[in-house]
Amino acid sequence: MKLADALVKARESGKDLIEVTAKANPPVVKIIDFQKFRYEEAKRERQARKKTRETHTKEIWLGPSIGEHDLEVRLKRSEEFFSKGDRVKFTVKFSGREMAHTELGFKLLEKLKEILSETAEADGVPRLMGRNLSLSFRPVKIGHNENKTQN
Repeated sequence: MKLADALVKARESGKDLIEVTAKANPPVVKIIDFQKFRYEEAKRERQARKKTRETHTKEIWLGPSIGEHDLEVRLKRSEEFFSKGDRVKFTVKFSGREMAHTELGFKLLEKLKEILSETAEADGVPRLMGRNLSLSFRPVKIGHNENKTQN
């Protein structure tokens, strides 16, 4: 159809002539209500944004000689973060002469890895940066966990 004929047809129907593919020979066009099209597209984008969730990384500080009860409290807090879909970074802070016994921090993070194995998985290995030893965990998806048991 010629361009002039398409324009006349679009005006008669009270709609707009929109070019879909310009590089095609001949160009591909549509007769649509452009305002309605823009509204529906914006509505789809809003729906897509509703379904996405921004994840945050929460940091929990520990000492290398932390007591059992204090560790339980911090683990309970980390479970809350995991249930919301957030990542958790456990940081063991060494002070003074504790730096001579960094193996205590590594043991503590290994213990955390075992305790959290059902709800979270570690992102790599513990890293010592200055006086801080840290390890990040991400929540395990429920469906992801079921697939592991089936394999």
